[in-house]
Amino acid sequence: MNEKWKKRLDTAWEWTRLFFYGASFDKRMGVVRKEANDVNDEVMLLLFGDYLGIPNPLSYYMIELLPYVAHDMPGWERRMMNREMIMAEKAGQYGFDG
Repeated sequence: MNEKWKKRLDTAWEWTRLFFYGASFDKRMGVVRKEANDVNDEVMLLLFGDYLGIPNPLSYYMIELLPYVAHDMPGWERRMMNREMIMAEKAGQYGFDG
């Protein structure tokens, strides 16, 4: 009988631990992931903005970095095409939208 209660107590402790993890830590990690993706998108936009129609006079030199970031390109292109207005989004994020 003692082993049965120990197993129930371990299960209850695990559920409690997972509840508090999901209620607090997981939400904060989502914010951190979004900010990291935003910074990554800004760097990629600076390097390879000519793919989206933004003229870059240094694109010849930036193309040399392509082998190092090629694995990030499909996801970056998909995120950039899904955004409606990048400047309005950033202005709202930092409180410049008036």
